[in-house]
Amino acid sequence: MKMLIIGGKRFLGIALVEALLQAGHTPTLFNRGLTNPELFPKVKQLTGDREKDLDVLKRRKWDAVIDTCGYLPRVVKQSAEFLSTRCEMYVYISSVSVYRNFANPDIDENYDLAQLEDPEDEDYTGPSYGSLKALCEYEIQQHFKGKVLVVRPGLIVGPNDPTDRFTYWPWRVSLGGNILAPAPPSSNLQFIDVRDLAAFIIKAIENQREGVYNAVGPKRPGNFGSLLVGCREAASSDANFVWVAEPFLLREEVAPWTELPLWVPSTDPVFSGFYNINNNKAVKDGLTFRPLSETVVDTLNWLKSLPKSKKLKVGLDPIKEAKLIKKYQDEIKS
Repeated sequence: MKMLIIGGKRFLGIALVEALLQAGHTPTLFNRGLTNPELFPKVKQLTGDREKDLDVLKRRKWDAVIDTCGYLPRVVKQSAEFLSTRCEMYVYISSVSVYRNFANPDIDENYDLAQLEDPEDEDYTGPSYGSLKALCEYEIQQHFKGKVLVVRPGLIVGPNDPTDRFTYWPWRVSLGGNILAPAPPSSNLQFIDVRDLAAFIIKAIENQREGVYNAVGPKRPGNFGSLLVGCREAASSDANFVWVAEPFLLREEVAPWTELPLWVPSTDPVFSGFYNINNNKAVKDGLTFRPLSETVVDTLNWLKSLPKSKKLKVGLDPIKEAKLIKKYQDEIKS
């Protein structure tokens, strides 16, 4: 099959291209040529800004388009209309952030969607991200004449992750020593390896699936404890985990996600169901998951292949981490 990928040079896009080539399909990439320009030299590349340069796609046809970077409804509408006569299927990579909130567990594809309060708001880097993605879904469904497949991933992890949210833990554990971890170790986590997500998307296209899918990891792929133990085994590390109680972390103003990646405080009811999204529909139609150990090992190996000067975008400062551990242990003893 011939596939057009809008994007294709970051994280999921990289996994998609690699999986398409391995499956014998023919991908074409359309992007601005700014990110990782050295990747995939043998793959057809069309350079342009999707907001201004769609004409570069004229006189070409594909079996499907995979839109990995649609954030603004007006831009996505333009793409959907333009590609209606050039592609048989539009695959839109959305997000579980489209849901109104995560106050309830077991959220399925029919859960209420977020609403954009200000129709002029186009800041997709902030709180309006989910609302804008929901509107993008709507525009495609209204303006693309062929099959429409909407994929809503949750937390995506694995090699080439630009966020470092998952990557921080294999890296930190590989350094060994005392590691501050958010208690309890039984806290549920839900994430999906980027390669499993890519494989599901391609399988769905091959099987001509339509509609909306929550493409998230198993409801219980493990928990914080199993993740960190898996990281320790992968790195052959001497790491010792100091499980610090949530009240202490909140009192010391330790920031969820940025200083302690993946940690969602239980005191925030709006996110109580964030790691418990219903994926039954996707699993029924072919979504599978590799072992957690494989994701950890491959992520750590990828990180080791990067220049040593690279710094992670998230995670606790080592000095602050050591001070917090000491303060917490002193409080427990007193």
